[in-house]
Amino acid sequence: MNAQTASPALLSPFKLGDLSLKNRTVMAPMTRARAGETRMPNALMAEYYAQRAGAGLIVSEATVISTQGNGWANTPGIYSEEQAEAWKQVTAAVHAKETPIFLQLWHCGRASHSSFQENNQLPVAASAIAIEEGEIHTPIGKQSYEVPRALETDEIPAIVEDYRKAAERAKIAGFDGVEIHAANGYLIDTFLQSKTNHRTDIYGGSLENRYRFLKEIVEAILTVWPANRVGVRFSPNGLYNGMGSPDYRETFLYAAGELNSYGLAYLHFLDGLAFGFHELGTPMLLAEFREVFSGAIVGNCGYTQEQAEVAISSKLADLIAFGRPFISNPDLVERFANNWPLNPPAEMAAWYAFGPEGYTDFPSYQESAAIS
Repeated sequence: MNAQTASPALLSPFKLGDLSLKNRTVMAPMTRARAGETRMPNALMAEYYAQRAGAGLIVSEATVISTQGNGWANTPGIYSEEQAEAWKQVTAAVHAKETPIFLQLWHCGRASHSSFQENNQLPVAASAIAIEEGEIHTPIGKQSYEVPRALETDEIPAIVEDYRKAAERAKIAGFDGVEIHAANGYLIDTFLQSKTNHRTDIYGGSLENRYRFLKEIVEAILTVWPANRVGVRFSPNGLYNGMGSPDYRETFLYAAGELNSYGLAYLHFLDGLAFGFHELGTPMLLAEFREVFSGAIVGNCGYTQEQAEVAISSKLADLIAFGRPFISNPDLVERFANNWPLNPPAEMAAWYAFGPEGYTDFPSYQESAAIS
């Protein structure tokens, strides 16, 4: 069965700004923790991304913009020239398959721990409010979340500059664009949401003030990249990392509406409920964001092939990002095109392991057929 009969909308080409995508599937950013203690991209990572370059667009795993941004073991960084140089092997491997790749820029904020920080300092956040439930895996074992230190007003410009420098290094590394990670309870999200932002300065209180940090980051990055090479990711329905604010609908519609004026490449929404919903009202749907954002919209979080086809054919989304299915199916798009069955889902223990097992060793459908 060919692509046109299997999923004609999902597998159709798409023009994303000045980039020509061969289909509308996006490989979602997924933390895989293969960069080692030096947080240096490597040949194994290049192989992993190249295997999955059947996607129309790849968004890299979340990549920390500074040592302060660290909060997860063995994740890659983009805060040194050496890291930028090491990323080149990844971008070259993906470009060899004629697929563009964006780098996701990340600061963990309060979802970190002092053991990740220089001189064991507390992690930073919009306000001194801890993640209440769960534990964090740290260099010294599982720990409870700490109460973070609220950033001083005069510290914020330096973090904005960290984002700008990271975007600059992403360009040196050969990426085609960047995605600003403003989701999942990490630093930017804690500024946006009223639950985690109790500030009384120009970065707190009103919608305009809570959006200000993201606005400054976007405008700094736009001095490095054209707008059509910059995306932003939101999780309006999510409870991950203790998120979920009573005014979530107002907050995210405001932010999306404000971002509309820049002509960005896309907004990427975790609109699905597969990984938890805060249940503070009805879920936010892509149709709501269509009303305030005129650029490309990426849907994400638990979509099946069939649901993705409906979302795109009905024009609710322009692109759909797949996460977990891409872990165990390096040839996911080819499987979609031919209605081939998917590999069994990967074991969660393999997601954050340290070697090729559970990473680059999943067979393609044709490899499996040859073996059987």
